[in-house]
Amino acid sequence: MRTCLLCEQEFTPPVQFAQLFSFKPARKNKICLQCLKQFEKLADNRCSGCDKELSQGFMCSDCRNWQAIYGKNILHNHALYRYNSAFHDLMVAYKRRGDYVLREVLQDLCYDYLCKTNYDFYVPVPTSPEHQSRRQFDTIFAIYADILPLTPLLIKQSGSHAQGEKNKEERLKTPQSFLIDKNIKIKENIVSGKVLILDDIYTTGRTLYHARDRLQQGFPKMKIESFSICH
Repeated sequence: MRTCLLCEQEFTPPVQFAQLFSFKPARKNKICLQCLKQFEKLADNRCSGCDKELSQGFMCSDCRNWQAIYGKNILHNHALYRYNSAFHDLMVAYKRRGDYVLREVLQDLCYDYLCKTNYDFYVPVPTSPEHQSRRQFDTIFAIYADILPLTPLLIKQSGSHAQGEKNKEERLKTPQSFLIDKNIKIKENIVSGKVLILDDIYTTGRTLYHARDRLQQGFPKMKIESFSICH
């Protein structure tokens, strides 16, 4: 029996058939099935650019706007869940109140998917120095560090306001705030490697495009995609 991190009720995690024949230790689920059902997976019909769920068509209006700016160099984002009230409440507790243990809930939501990915490098979107100082941890790095081998190539400049504090228009006007961390030891194959940028939420795409642009500026031959747990 385990105690769910969200509802604090005891539950027995389901045993997956594949785990019975796996040499890898099974991940211990941190939330019960009832709480897991609150998080809605995206439907199959999605935007070809950002994975936003669509009722019709193949590209959302935001990605058409990015296409007008970047042409064929549009960023392909992968996402798993729809941003709903359950996800909102989780992120408020995790990011605004700094509840570090809730990173394990977010890990539960993306662990299986990410373990099947195959990229040369996984680059987390960095937290600003001010937010890291206030929370005492980097919210994105904390989610993914237990799942993937991270290469923290980017740093965020001081004085950058959180995107969650802005409306859509303000988000899109946010200036570039990322720099390549020159203290990171660069591996030879990163120059032309396949890279996945990691974030938590995709809203307008402004943050991920800034991160992608800065990486491409330093490493023009990189093949870059991105991942967010929800859209």
